[in-house]
Amino acid sequence: MTERAKNLLASMKLSEREGVLVYNPSNMFYLSGYLGEGLVLITHQCCAIVTDFRYTEQAENEAPGFEVHMTGTGRCHEAIVGELCRQADIDTLYYEDDYVTVRTFEACRKHIPDVEWKSVGGAVEALREVKDENELSLIAQACKLTGEAFERLLPNIKEGMTEKELALMLNFDMLTNGAGGLAFSTIAAAGANGSLPHAVPGDYKLRKGDMITFDFGARVGNYCADMTRTVALGNPSDEMRKVYQIVKDAQQMAQDAVMAGKCCRDIDAIARDYIYSKGYEGRFGHGLGHSLGIDIHENPRFNQTCTSILKVGQVMTVEPGIYLPGVGGVRIENSVVVREDGCEALTLPTRELIIL
Repeated sequence: MTERAKNLLASMKLSEREGVLVYNPSNMFYLSGYLGEGLVLITHQCCAIVTDFRYTEQAENEAPGFEVHMTGTGRCHEAIVGELCRQADIDTLYYEDDYVTVRTFEACRKHIPDVEWKSVGGAVEALREVKDENELSLIAQACKLTGEAFERLLPNIKEGMTEKELALMLNFDMLTNGAGGLAFSTIAAAGANGSLPHAVPGDYKLRKGDMITFDFGARVGNYCADMTRTVALGNPSDEMRKVYQIVKDAQQMAQDAVMAGKCCRDIDAIARDYIYSKGYEGRFGHGLGHSLGIDIHENPRFNQTCTSILKVGQVMTVEPGIYLPGVGGVRIENSVVVREDGCEALTLPTRELIIL
């Protein structure tokens, strides 16, 4: 049994007759180290991975602290869990009601009939909020790799290139320089498309004066980086220069306020109130940031409603933006580690306006 599995049982105060059934791949990986398909069962008596022939060897290699059970004809995942639960005399199973489909839950109730079903209630995700030193090291590596890809891209950005080309160049650079994958689909949004916070790179061709927003991240050891920078191709308009400075100042003010013990919504308010005071109320419509790790979006969040208190070892993004429909947008994002007396920036490229 892994320490994380023990921590889960302890944090939930589970008895010998209670267990947790995990389907969410991110939670499976966190608890076991296994990256394949299937499910994980954790009880005091046994920790098991149930999967099919394609993944059994992988599971044995990645999760040495877990039993590996293989499905077969007439013996589905849930049937095997039912057998394991009967052997351990389990009478209560906690499951991920925010992840499991209706069809899967019906299979659970069919093949594991003699247990009470309860929601796990985000207990695994709660453990994932504070990162250990190995997790922080992997995220820092991912952030470094991401920043270096951005800096290598800058000299190659030219008028007439498409957003798709820019995104592909970033992706290729990250993957050829050590990334295990992408943290999420790369955003490259130029000109008026910059007003779309989650724009999809298209065939728009760069023009002089365009602002270009890049939001992207590498994945290292299955941990994510998240970085946003907005640059100008040639001299931007006076308004976009002004917007850039406001966003930069808001980002710096909020980042400077991040430290253990602070309330998440208070950090959001620092950037939001400043942007609104400069005449752009309603043009910053998303939360200031979020935690990240195995998933690109984790809890807690910097938004107007999150009352979570920051803890040492959490990794948060600080990413204010201003979006002007038909004109463009600016977003600047750093990923930071929460420390006792402040925060440590993992995103290293300059936040000054770069004019290419």
